[in-house]
Amino acid sequence: MKLKTKLTLFNTISKLVIVTIFVLLLPSLIKKINQTYTDNKLRKQKDKLLQIVDTQGIKSYIQSGESDASWYTPLKEDYVSLDVDSVPGYVDTIKNEKRILQGDTIEYRILSHNFKAGNKKYLLEIAISVDAITETTRPLQNLAFQVLVGMILLTIMADQIYSTYVLRPLGLIIKTKLIGQKFPNFGSYKEVKTSTSDFQHLDLSIHKMIETIESTFQKEREFISNASHELMTPISILQSKIENMFEQEDIVDEVKARLLEMQKILNRLKSITKTLLLISQIENEQFLKEDRASLHDILQDVYDEISIRLQDKNISYETSLPTNWQLVNVNKFLLFNLFFNLINNAIKYNNPDGEIRITAERENNAFTVSITDTGIGISVEDLPFIFNRFKKFRQSLLQDSFGLGLPIVKSIAAFHSIRIEVVSEKGRGSTFKLVFPPGAVEIV
Repeated sequence: MKLKTKLTLFNTISKLVIVTIFVLLLPSLIKKINQTYTDNKLRKQKDKLLQIVDTQGIKSYIQSGESDASWYTPLKEDYVSLDVDSVPGYVDTIKNEKRILQGDTIEYRILSHNFKAGNKKYLLEIAISVDAITETTRPLQNLAFQVLVGMILLTIMADQIYSTYVLRPLGLIIKTKLIGQKFPNFGSYKEVKTSTSDFQHLDLSIHKMIETIESTFQKEREFISNASHELMTPISILQSKIENMFEQEDIVDEVKARLLEMQKILNRLKSITKTLLLISQIENEQFLKEDRASLHDILQDVYDEISIRLQDKNISYETSLPTNWQLVNVNKFLLFNLFFNLINNAIKYNNPDGEIRITAERENNAFTVSITDTGIGISVEDLPFIFNRFKKFRQSLLQDSFGLGLPIVKSIAAFHSIRIEVVSEKGRGSTFKLVFPPGAVEIV
């Protein structure tokens, strides 16, 4: 999962958690807000009424000869009551209580307050019905929820835009410095413009690491190339001397046997050296890709050279190849080596009386060539390492292999931008599928 997606997902989940908590707390919060607002309203009404009593006297509410006065709205949503109070002590409370008005029992939020006026103590009650208070709760909850959801959506959009802006340099670093490069040739360093110091440090660190890797690979290539060249001379000299010794008439059979062993070892060493030199030349791009060659003709040349080995193991060889496929901008010599090594391995690791089948197909806009055998196959554990140099598996040891055939195939394929797909099952055989890049095959 991408970092930007993770950040967006985290922000979204965290905000959803906040919304959930807020929704759960919303009823009690609204109730508390309504109650506080109602209590403040009752206090203001009390202060206003007491101010009128101070300026106009209690007679403005209670007429002479009367002991109380009250008034309420037609719907009984609120009322004000003023009575002469004979109960000792003073009351100053706000609480919910039920009252009976004209036969109806209604629950009110009541402010009760004692005060003195004209040598008498009065009890003032100012009330608002609980139903009237709760009527505003639902609209307030809906409004608060809508505002919250709107703010959450806006913040998610803002987070997405800001995350995209902040992480854009990281995407450029990955795309241009890692994914977009041909390993191990990375080209010149181009700084990724960013104001984030962490990304600047990452960009520079990756560049330094790439320089080190590129330098190491270049030194390795130069060493392999130079060592291969230098080794060929003493190997050739030793071979010549051994051949000259065979021409001597007085050489005994025991010495001949040892000379033959030495010659065999030199041939193996010469083969390894030539292979390493070829890989080095391919990776250093010392070959040109200017040839046009028929796929059918290349595979026919391979068959002509290797057919004797097919007969030795009685392996059937079947091809299904179009004669009008022309490979363009390739190196014929290298492609011959690629197919030779793959078919040679298909013979080497095949069973007696086995089969080899070569097919070429066009899949959408891609041209593929598949080489399938019925040999011993490759285990799942070994499959990821088959293209490693000098990686010799159990079957390679049994076949006296150097472990360089498939690395040559990989180097030649990479040189021609050919993708290799391998499917294998232990004891059932293997299929090597070559996927040619667009424009590498023409139909004539």
